Amino acid sequence: MNLSFFDQFTSPHLLGIPLILISTLFPTLLLPSPTNRWITNRLSTLQLWFIHLTTKQLMLPLNKEGHKWALILTSLMLLLLMINLLGLLPYTFTPTTQLSMNMALAFPLWLATLLTGLRNQPTMSLGHLLPEGTPTPLIPALILIETVSLLIRPLALGVRLTANLTAGHLLIQLISTATTALLPILPTVSALTALILLLLTILEIAVAMIQAYVFVLLLSLYLQENI
Repeated sequence: MNLSFFDQFTSPHLLGIPLILISTLFPTLLLPSPTNRWITNRLSTLQLWFIHLTTKQLMLPLNKEGHKWALILTSLMLLLLMINLLGLLPYTFTPTTQLSMNMALAFPLWLATLLTGLRNQPTMSLGHLLPEGTPTPLIPALILIETVSLLIRPLALGVRLTANLTAGHLLIQLISTATTALLPILPTVSALTALILLLLTILEIAVAMIQAYVFVLLLSLYLQENI
């Protein structure tokens, strides 16, 4: 059976049942389960330290009102981080390469931040559509431009995450295919491409972590504008 480079982004099926839900929920099994003990082992200590550090970084741009969102933002950050990292393992599927899933995460949370602002401070939220000191002839055009930029925020969040992960997976597959094809013909060149593949894999690990952080950080900045 001939496979294309984009077949790795199709949702796997078992007996006609899509397995994307299982691949999405599987990272939650890696989270520490609550116990009556403060410290259970070194792994749980490391996980709790990382969760604390992540929560602290995400809450820095927010005031006290925004701290109510700490659980949602931290959980989303950890979910995206583990999905992105597990997707780099061989013979795995990365749900965050699907634009539909990323939009399903970005749109409701962006809409929640927008509705929070319209409920708590409608004047200031609508005031973001028109910068102070705008000349009168430019008011209609600026309101239109700011409205469009506001509405495309969830699309930008989803597309950014999808594009970065998809591009990285495609590059890894292209270089690994070239390494395998060149091995019997030009072993030296194949070793060089294998080294490039190793460096690219390290880069993709960094990209997977950074994109999860950027996704949640932008949501927290959108929240700060509306509280």
